[in-house]
Amino acid sequence: MIRLTSDQRAFLDHLIRSGSSSARKLAHARILLLSDRSEGTHLQDAQVAQAVQVCVATVRALRQRFVREGLDACLSDRPRPGRAPKLTGDVEAKLVTLVCSDPPEGNARWTLRLLADQMVALDVVDHISHVAIGNALKKRT
Repeated sequence: MIRLTSDQRAFLDHLIRSGSSSARKLAHARILLLSDRSEGTHLQDAQVAQAVQVCVATVRALRQRFVREGLDACLSDRPRPGRAPKLTGDVEAKLVTLVCSDPPEGNARWTLRLLADQMVALDVVDHISHVAIGNALKKRT
């Protein structure tokens, strides 16, 4: 059971009508509008889930999040867990600088394995695979 203010309802209506937000954000806005009791109408969780095409647990979790954290928290995603990327902006900059430099003695050009070994030797990273080096360079072209 949630009760939206008229400003919140207007904001969510505008958000849905504009359609320029992510699908997840629009679905959350629809869930909140359909779960609202301030207008006198109210759908059950299963009905809201069916209307928005999400599972019932999503509806319940979103309503609870609205009560605990407010409207803004419901419309934005939380940071996802996981390891931080190994190649940050400054590490990539050093990699590009290394690629543009002359290859080591005895080599005609830089290979991905040579680049990975050199990045470790220069203490830019503690360890990195040649695949990660290739992916970083691939996205820059």
